[in-house]
Amino acid sequence: MNQIETLCVRGGGVHLFKKTSMLLLLLALCVWTYWRTDSDDQNPYLITDYSRLHPVKVERVVEGHEEPQLVELLQDARKRNLTISIAGQRHSQGGHTYYKDGIVIDMTSYNKVLEVNTDAKKVRVQAGATWSDVQRAINPYGLAVKNMQSQNIFTVGGSISVYAHGRELHQGSLIESVDSFHLLTADGQIRQVSRSENAELFPLVLGGYGLFGVILDVTLKLTDDEVYRLTTEQVQVEDYPSYFQKNILGDPMMRMHLARISVQPGEGYFHEMYALNYASDPTASLEDYNHLDERESGVLPSKLLFNLNREFEWGRAWFWPLQQRYFESQDGKMISRNNAMASASAFMEYHQPGENDLLQEYFIPVDAFPAFVQEMGEIVSQEQLDLLNITVRYVKHDEEAVLSYATQDMFGLVCLFHASLSEEEQGKFKDSMQQLIDAVLRYNGTYYLPYAGYATSEQFEQAYPRKSEFFAAKEKVDPNHLFMNYFMEQYGGNHP
Repeated sequence: MNQIETLCVRGGGVHLFKKTSMLLLLLALCVWTYWRTDSDDQNPYLITDYSRLHPVKVERVVEGHEEPQLVELLQDARKRNLTISIAGQRHSQGGHTYYKDGIVIDMTSYNKVLEVNTDAKKVRVQAGATWSDVQRAINPYGLAVKNMQSQNIFTVGGSISVYAHGRELHQGSLIESVDSFHLLTADGQIRQVSRSENAELFPLVLGGYGLFGVILDVTLKLTDDEVYRLTTEQVQVEDYPSYFQKNILGDPMMRMHLARISVQPGEGYFHEMYALNYASDPTASLEDYNHLDERESGVLPSKLLFNLNREFEWGRAWFWPLQQRYFESQDGKMISRNNAMASASAFMEYHQPGENDLLQEYFIPVDAFPAFVQEMGEIVSQEQLDLLNITVRYVKHDEEAVLSYATQDMFGLVCLFHASLSEEEQGKFKDSMQQLIDAVLRYNGTYYLPYAGYATSEQFEQAYPRKSEFFAAKEKVDPNHLFMNYFMEQYGGNHP
């Protein structure tokens, strides 16, 4: 064999070795990925919600397109003895949007803006329209929504089904913004529902979690868009109620407000707060500030920082000071109402297998806030809960909905926990959540129902004393339980 032939043979061997090594590396990567994602919360053939706590097989998912199609779908489900659940963005976390072996109606494609009435300051939209869709439609007319969730990514139908609230101070819960809606009920009839037509359904469907029918379209009451000047202040938990009464509710120009509580280990733990206030500035020109922000800025660095807060103790120690600096940098900023209502959310997205960020919200009477926060901090520490963030919002007294959480003027504490999704760890987490709910109830508070249902039946009934009225109405309107979800299964008693 000459020199050239020898080099060719050797070169072929090297090439074969590299090829084999790459194949082995690829195989190892496939095995690792399979092992890492071999859990129900990652199974593409099962359906779940944002929590990924209850993945199940459903009969099928159907996109909603038009009223006749939805009426026919209900008729087919009744004939085949199937259940129906209704889904929007599926950000509720307690199985409200699906049920095993049932039909899921995905309403996100049922999303037209049907009418903007500038004279009456109203807008009518299909239930699958997002708040972003609404804002794009009304912003050119100098109009804004009265209230909505703190992000604009959710569907209108979903928001009123979960009886949402936001950071607006004077408009109360979202129910105050709803003028009327069309509802497709279990008998296949489409009903106009308002405070004067089919009025008995109004306080049941709003906060009814899809159990009374399919919301087809919603007419919302609007208000004028305006410009706000942001101010930020540091405050202590024990001073917060008096600060809020004097500086926020006591200022007629204040329109929106939120605050955060420090969960950073150290002296400030459950003591330090930062407040972000939005005051109307009538001297500012709306035209200078009403261009809608269509894309979130700084998502990647924000996501990186929040991951450090999530994964490392030192990351959490850094995160609170960074939040403080961010708040301070916002002081004096000018922003339109529509933009102020569309806060960032993309940086919080989290999809790691076997674990997730889970929301819980507790509503505490204003005067009881400091004592509850102190006790909550003790429980979080004792139970070694991985609490990432607490946002505080004001919720005005509002008991129009049957399952109302605002039984008096309250502060809503939106808590983001990081937790394992394993059965064993979820059992421990549930026990800890029930301890927190017991504390909430001792202070005459309530908790928010759209999140994972860790409460016992007794805790649910204590927080929501009109529970029996709600489920009795369900039996009357939908006696065969055509509309079904896991909230109904957990708290609604026996069903067919």
